[in-house]
Parts: sequence; C-alpha cells; structure tokens
Amino acid sequence: MIWKPNTTVAAVIERDGKFLLVEEETAQGVRFNQPAGHLEANESLVAAVTREVLEESAYHFIPQHLLGVYRWHSGESDTTYLRFAFTGAITGHEAERQLDTGILQAIWLTPDEIRACQARHRSPLIMRCVEDYLAGKRYPLELLVHYD
Repeated sequence: MIWKPNTTVAAVIERDGKFLLVEEETAQGVRFNQPAGHLEANESLVAAVTREVLEESAYHFIPQHLLGVYRWHSGESDTTYLRFAFTGAITGHEAERQLDTGILQAIWLTPDEIRACQARHRSPLIMRCVEDYLAGKRYPLELLVHYD
C-alpha cells in the first residue's frame, strides 16, 4: 500500500495589521482557518490557492510569495497534510458571493486575536503560518514548477 499525504494550499493574507481567516463548520465543531483547501487534479498550487481564497472568502487573491511548506499529522482524523502556504495581495472583493459550503464567514483578526482563539483553530498551522509571516519569511514562487 502506498501512503500519500493530503496536499493542501493556504493563503496568509495581511491587511492593516489584520489577517484574513474563515470560520467554518468541521467534524470537530466551528473552527478558524486561513482560506485553504485541497489541490485538485491537474491544478497548479498557485491556481489552487487563488481558487480557494475566492471560494472561501469572496476575495480575489494574487499569490506573490511562498510562505512555507508544512507537514502536519492530525491525530483526530489520522490524516497527514502537506500544506503549501502563500502570501500575496487582495485585488477585489465580491461581497454578494456565496461562500463554500460549511464556511460561515470570512473575518479579519489581529495576531493577538488569533492567538486568543487558538483552542478553535483547525490546526496548529494557522498560528505557525502567521508567526512565519510576521518573521518576514517569503520565498519566490519560482521555487514551484508545474509541468503540464
């Protein structure tokens, strides 16, 4: 049997000292996460994160840097995730857009507010990605190569 992690993308988006999170329904209850989701077949990582941000938050997002690549194993679901996190710019908002099923709202929170609600984070990667962003970690998108 071949083991494979779940490949996911996430966006760490800061505006005026606040970070974009989504509040979503999960099997563990209502949780916070960055706009994030699974890589789909024949999709580049950059295209995936752009799509996920729009679907989950109604914001148009242009990835500008890779923040990091994170491996996390969820003991609750016995699932391993390989997360590619990106930073970038918001270029628009569709306020009337219907958000993905299970997404209750998109919300902007300060780092202190994010730290204060860690018990409701979907994973420890949420805070780690914010901390890496605040530490100035940024890598060029050219690190990622997508062959068709």
